[in-house]
Amino acid sequence: MLVDEVEIKIRAGKGGDGRVSFRREKYVPKGGPDGGDGGDGGDVYFVGVEDITALRRFRFQKEFSAESGKSGGANRKTGVSGKDLEINVPVGTVIKDENTEEMWEMRDLGERFLIAKGGKGGRGNWHFKSATHQTPREFEEGGSGQEKDLFLELRLIADVGLIGLPSVGKSSLLNELTKAHA
Repeated sequence: MLVDEVEIKIRAGKGGDGRVSFRREKYVPKGGPDGGDGGDGGDVYFVGVEDITALRRFRFQKEFSAESGKSGGANRKTGVSGKDLEINVPVGTVIKDENTEEMWEMRDLGERFLIAKGGKGGRGNWHFKSATHQTPREFEEGGSGQEKDLFLELRLIADVGLIGLPSVGKSSLLNELTKAHA
């Protein structure tokens, strides 16, 4: 069965939260802030492939999400960024955002479109220190990733067309040429 149009929802990853942490060492009682930043959320890409049946996987799975970023760590360690999500669609697919009416057309094999951007990771308390504010307990939460409702439509271009008056043998010719029953 060839699926030629489908509606799906995609969600880019959320950015990881910054961290509140303070440096602790044996002879350093007030080491200062050292909370790390959160990792960025994963992006969602669409990639062009040859397989015209690639839209079949969207028949039962309608929601796709990229991985979220991890929270920052102590010692100014940045959290791990979320993995990007790549969704394969056949060449000739038109991707339309149902909310903004933005459109992309997959024209070439291997072509990649960034459809949804992941959230930015939040800053840790290390960024909020100053000369007068030496022990900040503030941090930033990670930004949320973009969410989009998409309509995908596969547009195929025919190689051959049969034109003729009614009852002149178009179906009979097609049956003889392809051994099919049209």
